Parts: sequence; C-alpha cells; structure tokens
Amino acid sequence: METGDILLANGLINESTLKELRTMLKENRKNGGPRLRIDQLAVQKGFLTEEQVLRAIGKELGIGFIDLTEHPVDLSLLKTFPTRFIHREQIFPVSLHDNRMLVIATSDPLNLYPLDEIAATTGKEVWPVLAERAEIDKLIKRNLGIGSETIDGLLVQQNEEKEDTIELLGDLELDGSELSEMAQEPSVIKLVNEILLEAIESRASDVHIESEQDGLLIRYRIDGVLHVQNFPAEINRFQSAIISRLKIMAKLNIAERRLPQDGRIQLKFSGREIDVRVSVIPMIHGEGIVMRLLDKDAMEFSLKGLGMNGGIYKTFSELIRLPHGIILVTGPTGSGKTTTLYSSLTEIKDSSTKIITTEDPVEYRLDGISQIQVHAKIGLTFAASLRSILRHDPDIVLVGEIRDLETAENAIQAALTGHLVFSTLHTNDAAGAYTRLIDMGVEPFLVSSCVEGVMAQRLVRNLCPHCKQEYVPDSTELPDDFPFERFQKEANGKLYKPVGCRACRQVGYRGRSGIYELMVTTNRVRELAGQNSTAWEIKKAALQDGMQTLRMDGWNKVLTGASSVDEVVRVTKRDTV
Repeated sequence: METGDILLANGLINESTLKELRTMLKENRKNGGPRLRIDQLAVQKGFLTEEQVLRAIGKELGIGFIDLTEHPVDLSLLKTFPTRFIHREQIFPVSLHDNRMLVIATSDPLNLYPLDEIAATTGKEVWPVLAERAEIDKLIKRNLGIGSETIDGLLVQQNEEKEDTIELLGDLELDGSELSEMAQEPSVIKLVNEILLEAIESRASDVHIESEQDGLLIRYRIDGVLHVQNFPAEINRFQSAIISRLKIMAKLNIAERRLPQDGRIQLKFSGREIDVRVSVIPMIHGEGIVMRLLDKDAMEFSLKGLGMNGGIYKTFSELIRLPHGIILVTGPTGSGKTTTLYSSLTEIKDSSTKIITTEDPVEYRLDGISQIQVHAKIGLTFAASLRSILRHDPDIVLVGEIRDLETAENAIQAALTGHLVFSTLHTNDAAGAYTRLIDMGVEPFLVSSCVEGVMAQRLVRNLCPHCKQEYVPDSTELPDDFPFERFQKEANGKLYKPVGCRACRQVGYRGRSGIYELMVTTNRVRELAGQNSTAWEIKKAALQDGMQTLRMDGWNKVLTGASSVDEVVRVTKRDTV
C-alpha cells in the first residue's frame, strides 16, 4: 500500500488532501526537487507531524514507535556498535535483549535494508522501532559529539561534499598556502559550519574555541553562562584547519599567529542574517578564538519586553521623553545596555525627531536612525564624532560609551545646548555613575545639572516554563536579605527552582530578562552630586526617595516565579546601605 493510502486509511488526511499532495509531488519531481514520498511531503508541508506519520506507517508494517525523550537508551552499546551506520543511515542503537536481539531506532520505516547489513556485521538479530528524526539526531550529537560524522569522514578521507546549511556572504581571500588549502577541504568547511549551526540553534551569544595542552575546548555562552560542548576527541587533529578556516572566513591573516586579530563573518541561515564578530588571540598552546553571534532578524527592540516592572517602566518612559539632559545606562559587558538603549530609541523615534548615534561597533541597524561607526585608528573617536554630530542638527544623540573626559565633556555640552543624550558607563550601580563622571574630571555642578537619570541593570536567566518546579524552601537556604514577609504574603511560602527538560536542553533555564535599578536625579541627589558626595551617600538618598536596587528587583522576579534565588545571588550582591 502506498504511504498516501496508509495515511488516508488511518484518517490522517482526506481524499482532497491526498490529491493535493500527489499534485505537489509531481510538480516537485518535474522541477528536479529532492525525491520525496507522500508521507515525507505531508510532514514537510505541515499537513501532519512526523510522529503521526510514523505511528500510522508503523501500525501498517507492524513496527512500534518510541519517544526517545522518555525511553531509556543503553549508551554502552556505542562502544561496539559501528558508528558508520549511525551517521550514514541516521539510526541509533537503543537496547540489547538476551545478548542477541538488538533494538535499533530509525526514522525511515520504508528503508529497512541497512538493518540487514547491521545484522550481518554485528551477528545480532535486529528489531527496528520508529522514532522522530530530530530526536535521533539529538542523541547522535549528545553522545558522539557535534561534527562527529564529519570527523569520521576526515579520518577515512571520505571528503564527500554535502549541501551546506550555512551560507557565507561575501568572497573569500585565499593565499594558496598549504594551510589555506587544508582549510578549504569540504569536510573542514562542513565541520566549521556545524560548530556555527549548533551555536545558532542553541541560541548561543558567543562561541569560545580555546587551544589547550590536550587539544581544543569548545564552549557556547547560552543565556550568559558558558557550556562545554561535546565533540569527538579526534577533532584535535584538525585544530589548525578549523582555526585557519575561521580566520579565512573573517578575512584575517592566517599566517600571523603572534598578534591578536579582529574580523567579521557575515552568514545567512534559514533566511536570517547572522553577523559574527571574531577575535583571535595567541595563547600558550595555540590561538584562541571568540566569536560573538548577532542574529539581526531575531532581535526585537521593545522597551516593554525587557522585563521592567510597571513602576520602573513608567518612570523610565518619562525620562527618555525629556527635552534635554543625559540618560545613562550602566552595567558590565553583556548586561543588555545596548538593547535597553536601542529599545528606548525605537520607542521615541518618529518622523519629526532627528536621532544620531555613534557606536563602537554598530551592532544592529535601526531604521529611521542615523548611525556612525567609530574608527579610532583614523581619528574618528566618540569625542570627535560627537562634535560633528552636533553640527547635524540632532534632537537626540546616543553615544555608545563615555570612556574619557573629552567624550564626557562633549556629552555635557550637547545636553547643555538642548539635546537629549543617551550613553553607557561601566559602573556597578546607578549611584556610581555620578562619581565616575566626576573622577574623569567633569565639574560636579555640571554632572548634577545635566544627568537626569541613571539605569543600572543586569540579566538573570528565566526559569524554563515547561519544567520549573514549585517547592517550599527551608529558611536556612535563603539569604539574610531575602524579603521573608513578602515571600509569605505574595508567594504563599512557595518558590520555583530549575529542573531541566528537552525544551531547555536540560539546563532548567530558557531566555533572560533584565533586573533594573533606576535612579532619578531628584533635588536631593542633585544636591549631593554637586557637592561631590560619595556614591554611598547618593545611593542612600535615592533609597529614601523610593529607589529600588538591583537586588530588590531580583527578588521581585523570584517571588513571581520568573527566576530562581540562585540566579539573583549569582548576578547581584547584597545591599549594604
């Protein structure tokens, strides 16, 4: 029976849908598309899920279906099972019964010939079961390592080029050297693409490829935390080829191994443009590479979507609509400062407002906003570009970072001449921004008169909504500054903790949101800043005026079940005021 008839007999499709699928199949073959069956086309076009199709065909053929996320898998079988079958046929050994019956998971119920080959090779009786292809692929990556198929191909010199899933934008510049030729081997290209592809699919913000004494260590930064990736040990043999390939893609000098280099790779994946910033630094055991992944199409700059509570959002929305002054956002690298600033500009931009930014680097392009890329080597610094910006009649100016006195003075001058200026500083809290500017050399009275507000922020990981678990904590487990009264009243004595599931890749967290400390320059804060008071005194005054600290906002996230106690403790320190 044809697979379309099987789906029809099981009530998964009707006659009209079957006719439509057959027409699409003919068109596909006529246009030279990949050879598909009706069941495969039904899944590809979204008529049915893969599980529905597999269960129906399996019922007809007498083959059972298993869910690999719940079914136990005997990983010890991998020690003796020929891995070439796993990669070539996309199958996985599940269990062995009585040392004679080998259960094999496959996603193609009509391609059972490889199972005969496995039976002949292993000397075991093979019993097939059906499982989703994506789950089999996850098992392969988790237990054999990302790129293991490519490593096998390299080791046996089977450089059979397959269709790449990542498209490189722009031309490569090759120098014809032996290292350059090795980096252009199809299997090396595929291996590097798989490293990048897995990072993109894992929502990683950074990829760290580190040369160590024992070989390569590859880690992905996901939601702000580094995770070691499982790769076959044989990847170490191709360390030079992998690094050279990445340097070629970033248009760097592959012969230079003694000096740091910075470059950029532009990729296209599933119709999305991915910008990759590449930094190469020579280490003791070889070159280390860190790649920052910027998924331009995945970013949505929405002030409401940043995780601010209602009170902070309302006050900050009022601040960013002031006619003039300086609004500062502070925090360490990777705390979301740029996202907050971009979201602010997106919220207030309109056709009647001229907005110009000067950034290093320009991470995302914003429609309707003029953006300048700082280039210090040719003299285009923040300070120099800011002087030129003021001659372009802007209403709002964004300075990527205030790093020195000259930039600070120009920002102050812009605010004094009727412009609204946004910028960032590297300080631990909001109060530190006032004293930091004064330490740079800005007069205290200028700081107090121009700075209208400072937002300090951090990012905490959100608990995975699919697996977070409610629990009643012991009081000894909670920090001394935890809001116990609110805990009993608002959370009914219960909190949530991470568990781990398929949706969050067993981490227990998925995605991040901000916690904020918004200090508005009240009359009292303005007076203290003008008197060159300490950050501690300024913070104390702001707290008396109703400011909420980072730690307090973090506890709000915990009480609402959005994050965990451990996360807040990880990214914030206890308030001492």
